Formats: sequence, C-alpha cells, structure tokens
Amino acid sequence: MLPPVVIPLILFTALMAGISFYGYRRYARSARVLRQLEEPSFAASAAVPGEAPSGEPRVVVKVLQQVGGALPVSPADTKTVRRDLVRAGYRSDQAVAVIYGIKVISTVLLLFLTLLLRERLTDNPVLRIVLVVAGAAAGFVLPNILLEKRVAARQERLRLSLPDALDLMVVSVEAGLGLNQAMMYVTRELMPTHREISEELGLVNLEMRAGKRRAEALRNLADRTGEEEIRKLVAILIQNDRFGTSMAESLRTHSDFMRTRRRQEAEERAAKVGVKLVFPIFFFILPSMMLVTAGPGLLQIFKNLFPMMRQIH
Repeated sequence: MLPPVVIPLILFTALMAGISFYGYRRYARSARVLRQLEEPSFAASAAVPGEAPSGEPRVVVKVLQQVGGALPVSPADTKTVRRDLVRAGYRSDQAVAVIYGIKVISTVLLLFLTLLLRERLTDNPVLRIVLVVAGAAAGFVLPNILLEKRVAARQERLRLSLPDALDLMVVSVEAGLGLNQAMMYVTRELMPTHREISEELGLVNLEMRAGKRRAEALRNLADRTGEEEIRKLVAILIQNDRFGTSMAESLRTHSDFMRTRRRQEAEERAAKVGVKLVFPIFFFILPSMMLVTAGPGLLQIFKNLFPMMRQIH
C-alpha cells in the first residue's frame, strides 16, 4: 500500500507539469517568433523537436534517440512514421528514432504509474491486470495520436493559407514572372504570415535547383504535405506545364473554387450548430429551467398533498 502522501505528490507533479507545458507553449515559445521571422530558413522545420538552435541536440533528445535507435523496427513501419513526421514538419534523419524513444519512455512511465495506483483504483485482481496492460498500451499509442493531431493541424494551416498563396502567385505570373520565380516570390513574401506554405514552396524551388524536373518536384510537394487541395493544385500545375495552357487563369479559378468551398464549409458548420445544441440544452439548460420554474410549485404540492394522503389512510 502506498503512503497517503504519495498520491497528492503525484497529482501535484502532474499539475505542475501541465502548467509548465502550457506556459511554455503560450508565452516562452512566443518570444522566439521574431527571431524566426528574421531568419526565414528551413532549418527550424527540419529539426528534431527539442534540438538546440546551434544544431546540437539536447541531452533529452540524445537519450530519446539512443533509446529509439535500439528498437528493432520494420522498414514498413519506419517508412510510415517518417511520412507522418515529414507531414508534421519534422524532416530530420533522427526524428524517427526520437519518436520511437518517446513511445518507449511514455510506455514505461504509464506502466509504472498504473502499477503504483492499481491498488488504489480497484480491488479486483483481474481489473488490476487489465489496468496495467491498458496503461502500457496507452503510453505506446499516445505519441501516435499526438503526431496525427499535429499532422492534421499543419494540413489545416496549409489549406487555409493556400488561397492567399495562389492569389499572390496569380499576380506574379500576370506581371510576367515564370512559375519558378513566382513561387520564389511567394516564398519570400508569405514567410511572416504563412510559414508552412512558404517552406513547402521553397523546398520545391530547392529541388528544382538541384536538378529535379518541375513535375517531380511538385509531386514531392503533394506527397510531403498529404493535403488534398495541394494535390489538386499540383495536378493543375502539371497539366498546365504539359499542355501549355494559361497558368494565371487556372490558378485564379482554383483559388476562387477554394474560397467558395471554404465558405460552403463554414455555412455547413453553422447549419449543424442547432442540431449539436440539442443535447447540451436537454441535459444542462432544461433541467435548470425546470428546477427554477416548476420547483416551488412542486414543493407546495408535496407539502399539501402528503398530509392529505395520510388523512385518507
């Protein structure tokens, strides 16, 4: 049995860790925004999370990399994890080992935590075993869930920034620039506001400078992001490049289509609000209203009805 002081200490530590994480994400990371905007390079997105600005990984990252590198992982799983990491913005070679190290550490921590708390949570020996197994499984799956959420958030930012990039690209193409020069201009101008799309277009330019064909570099853009709208844009650009049609007109049409679709999605979400409010109203607001309106009358009924019922008997 654990001493009574251990559980409050564990809860206090978890609370302080949550507050520290929120403070870092809300305030400490904001102080780095100006430095990132002043140096529009691609090293930040390609680095491993937790790596020092000088390029030297921190001690925690080194430990995670060594732990993850010792695991026997199949090439298929490594390819899938690397694809998700690239779509999340982590392009470093050590990112795969780091994510596996995080999975191992989280599994061990949750396993140890469930072993400590299983006697407090239940008295059933079978449920204790199930609790320990569930804690270990949750620790192994939780990094994948967080990575998927980060991928979805980055894809959402790419999708929302794509119409602005297309509009600026249309202006550049109509001004007489080629597609490569237009993408370079968009990369430079949108870096302060839409960093993700600027980095992806900048990588396309770097690949073309390295000798890849434009169609191949654009297909790599679609594979890196995994965003459906970018895949459609890549298909349009490849077709225009192949058949020699008007690039500016195609980009303008696709930009208008994306804005119309975004407006339709907003209208669809607004139309669903009434249906989604049914359950909160029924379970939270309606009982409170019934208690306030009908409560005093019911109390008077019970106060007068029960004595009458006793007199009848």
